[in-house]
Amino acid sequence: MALLNLIYWALGLYVWLIFIRAIISWFNPNYSQPIIILLMKVTEPVLEPIRRGIRNLFPNSRLRIDISPLIVIFIIEIIRSQIVKMIIQ
Repeated sequence: MALLNLIYWALGLYVWLIFIRAIISWFNPNYSQPIIILLMKVTEPVLEPIRRGIRNLFPNSRLRIDISPLIVIFIIEIIRSQIVKMIIQ
């Protein structure tokens, strides 16, 4: 039970990190800043495979918007809702 709570809250924190990264990307961040480097190192391993999958599904698309954060957040929220169901049971 405690482990499920820890995973639930850790996933919630990760959602916030992805959200912050997406917002920061709109403002042309300085990628040499330590906090930006940390944010990139923490979120990129999850976002890049999704980004690559989107490019493979739609190779000729001219879509300029990175929707990988939305997809990852959606998946994480589904997992979190399943964890809540397990905690309630």
